[in-house]
Amino acid sequence: MQSVYTLESALKSAIAQLQEGENTSPSIDAAVLLCHVLDKPRSYLLTWPEKHLSLEQESEFNALLKRRLTGEPVAYIVGEREFWSLPLKVSPATLIPRPDTERLVEVVLDKTYGKQGAILDLGTGTGAIALALASELPNRQVTGIDLRPEAQEIAIENAQRLNITNATFLHGSWFEPLISEHSEVSDVKFSLIVSNPPYIEKNDPHLSQGDVRFEPITALVAEEKGLADIRYIAENARSFLENEGWLAFEHGYDQGLAVREIMQTLGYVDIVTEKDYGGNDRVTLGRYDF
Repeated sequence: MQSVYTLESALKSAIAQLQEGENTSPSIDAAVLLCHVLDKPRSYLLTWPEKHLSLEQESEFNALLKRRLTGEPVAYIVGEREFWSLPLKVSPATLIPRPDTERLVEVVLDKTYGKQGAILDLGTGTGAIALALASELPNRQVTGIDLRPEAQEIAIENAQRLNITNATFLHGSWFEPLISEHSEVSDVKFSLIVSNPPYIEKNDPHLSQGDVRFEPITALVAEEKGLADIRYIAENARSFLENEGWLAFEHGYDQGLAVREIMQTLGYVDIVTEKDYGGNDRVTLGRYDF
């Protein structure tokens, strides 16, 4: 049976409800949820605004809208988020890929495009960074590692869905999966190591706001004012980098100087911090010479 709601009226009603809360993108959120129910692209809403929902579609849309009104991220509700033009499956076991992280991809591509050698992505989550790099650099092997087995499974599934064959995903803590049980040194060397590690302080007020409330805390928070994991990775990456290999981090908007100091102390050179689309320090990278 047909609902009384057309696509246009359902969309307007949902936007009005979302606007009553603290939602910062009610129009986008409502459209994404409705397109998910319809299994149609955004253009469909503009082309057929007078079409009626079925009663089943109305019920499903209302159920999804109710979840969004409680603050649950749209990406978790629909199970997908686009990153670097790649549709990625997401779940509460992973961080939601964000546009700022695309800046990390841009920076390392600019620095290392045309070079050879394997690439390592630490704390890979959905595989967003690893798969973006693998899609742009099909002749280079990319390895992603994540502590959570659920994240590894999602990253593998994303690679399969996208038919990206030069990306491999492992489960473990940082570099551990690369080390054999008989040696503390890996035989594998990388020309580029990238990471979007936990870098938020545990008492940061943003942890109780917005989508972040629903994301895995272990992927967000680090000790030492958010710098503990960055320091650990920078220190240990030296054993896994090829000579003149690059290490690149995404970090907090106010951590650029601290990350540069960490890397300089550990012997990295040509260290630079790049800004994100909002003009904030977001990516720091440096090269390691033996």
